[in-house]
Amino acid sequence: MTKDFREVLFDSPSENDALDLKQYIKTVKVYSGRIFILALAFTTLCAVVVLRMTPQFSSTATLIIEANKANVVSIEEVYGLDTERKDYMQTQYEILRSRKIAERTVESLSLYNNVDFIGSEPSNPFLKSLTSGAAELLPFLPQSEAKTLTEAETLALQKKRAVNKLIQSVSVAMVKNTQILKITVTTTKPSLSADIANAMADVFIESHLQAKLDMTEKATRFLTNSLDGLQQKLQQSEKTLSEFYEENQVVNLDGVVGLAATELEQLNKQLLEAQTSLEFNSLIYKQTRAGVSIESLARIPEVLNHPLIQDIRREESRALTKVSELAKTYGPKHPTMISAQAELDAIQETFERQIDSLISSIATQFSVSQERVTNLQREISEAKAKFRRLSALDNKRKTLERERDTNQQLYDSFFTRLKETDELGGFESANASVLDEALASSVPSKPNKKLLIIAAFVLSSGLGVVLALVMDFLNSGIRSVEDVERKLGQRMLGLIPWLAHKKKTDLPIRTFFDGKQHQFAEAVRTLRTSLSLLNLERDQQAIMVTSSVPKEGKTTVSINLAFSLGQLDKTILVEADLRRPTVAKQFDVPSYQPGVANLVLKSHKFEECLIKDEDSNIDILTAGTIPSNPQELLAGKGFQELIDELKTQYKYVVIDTAPTQAVSDSMIIANSCDSVLYVVKADSTSDKVIKSGLARFIQVGHRVDGVILNQVNLKKSDVAQRYGGFYDEYGYTSHKS
Repeated sequence: MTKDFREVLFDSPSENDALDLKQYIKTVKVYSGRIFILALAFTTLCAVVVLRMTPQFSSTATLIIEANKANVVSIEEVYGLDTERKDYMQTQYEILRSRKIAERTVESLSLYNNVDFIGSEPSNPFLKSLTSGAAELLPFLPQSEAKTLTEAETLALQKKRAVNKLIQSVSVAMVKNTQILKITVTTTKPSLSADIANAMADVFIESHLQAKLDMTEKATRFLTNSLDGLQQKLQQSEKTLSEFYEENQVVNLDGVVGLAATELEQLNKQLLEAQTSLEFNSLIYKQTRAGVSIESLARIPEVLNHPLIQDIRREESRALTKVSELAKTYGPKHPTMISAQAELDAIQETFERQIDSLISSIATQFSVSQERVTNLQREISEAKAKFRRLSALDNKRKTLERERDTNQQLYDSFFTRLKETDELGGFESANASVLDEALASSVPSKPNKKLLIIAAFVLSSGLGVVLALVMDFLNSGIRSVEDVERKLGQRMLGLIPWLAHKKKTDLPIRTFFDGKQHQFAEAVRTLRTSLSLLNLERDQQAIMVTSSVPKEGKTTVSINLAFSLGQLDKTILVEADLRRPTVAKQFDVPSYQPGVANLVLKSHKFEECLIKDEDSNIDILTAGTIPSNPQELLAGKGFQELIDELKTQYKYVVIDTAPTQAVSDSMIIANSCDSVLYVVKADSTSDKVIKSGLARFIQVGHRVDGVILNQVNLKKSDVAQRYGGFYDEYGYTSHKS
């Protein structure tokens, strides 16, 4: 699908393409004269100011900072300076730039009284009288009462002013990857700059020493006051500990507590053994009280394993064996048998008595075990109470001893620090030293007058270029062929140069034939050639000339185009602007002359309306009687028939019409024409207005053949060499010229 006519018209190449560097260069060339004048004027002004500047002289003093100084006595904490930290050099840098150093420097050199440094108090009688006069004329404004300053207040203001000026005049720089600081002072006097730089270095070193001395004195006072309090605390803690020992009658509480712990441990061990024995005896005791026989009691392991019982058992066994053997030989009543039986009975009786005795001892042992367990439990309770009491005493003793030891350590530490501080009281080691003293310079450091003047010229030239580009960007007018193609999207058929003439007057009607204005004539002929090449296939041509707004020179273009075409073939100039006609006026034709309106209305014949211009050999048809309804008149068939009739009689019909933005007459006339030419006044009409006018033709389906850029100032435009001056430049003119 083809692109819409409106898109072709309104799509600007600058919106889609990259930045056109050539266009910027052309813009700079156009404004080059004004840019140079601006740069020259600004540079001259700056040169006057720079040459009146007072020269400034700079002097530099170099300091080396001893970041890793010798540790004479280890009391860095007293001074509060950690020279190993990375920000130590930055700290020294900020100290050197501080207001305190500046104030001490001002005091040391009395700079507040130095006229070379502080300058004289500016006085402007005119300004004072103007201020007082304004206060009298405007009493309603807030009035400030004149305040009389005391001598001390005046001195304070002078010192403050000197300090502020010194801070502005001094620059401090750190040399990278070194421990070196450079102090640079700039004033109007070389010797003064050197003196101030050296004085600042000395003040910096002295301020450090003074700060160390002040801190040492403060540390000594603090340690002395603290030492008295610590001594009292130590004495009180020692007294409290001594009273504790006397009150509790203990010498070695650690040994007593140890013995109590050992005794408690042994009693616990004995209690465990006694409880085990009690459980064992309790079991045997319960078995013996169960009402069993002697034989059953004898089978109890504790009874059976008793040595005495085992001996009786062996005697009984032997007696039983003897009785058994004798019974084989003797009868029961044999004396030997009776004796052996009696021995056996005696042994068995002894066994029973031993069993009874053993049972009795078991009961006794059970009772003893119970009593022992009870006694041990009582002793353990007493031992625990004693141990708890001794532990409490020991804890209190340890607390008192810790308090005494802490107070002793603090006292010893403060006492040692006090001695160290006293020893250092008279030792002063500076953290910096002067590496190079400042020397008076004979060459001013600033201003660099040549550089400033060159910079002023460069900056002003750059500013001029920027202003030129901004003006070109903000300019919505059409001033070149590129603007026609880039902003309007149209081809340019011709370029009509601007000719000098009186303001508020039209260009002389016969300028085309003036031999002195051959450049203008050649521009019109170029337009004629471009138009002829566009319509080679047509024998007769009706050419309509219009513009966006009045005063763009469309009538002048129409007349001169008719003049140029008249040199080729039969041509007629038709004035179709029935609202504000100007053709008749320029050709000195009376207003009552009938013309187009009369022919359309058929109130006059063609011969009555036709005017023959003998000088240019063209015919002219003016607007005639201005009707009340010009648009309806032009839209009727009468006007179309008139144009068709003129095309049969003339090779070229040039029609001058009303502006498109004022009325829509030209839209109607375009229906009867073969070509539409659009006149644009250079660097005047806004591109938006022109686009709107061109769009109206496209909306109704008419093609605009091209744009005629009118009233172009060739001296200011870059199109002069390309479109307007070939014949003049090489002297290739006509014989008439």
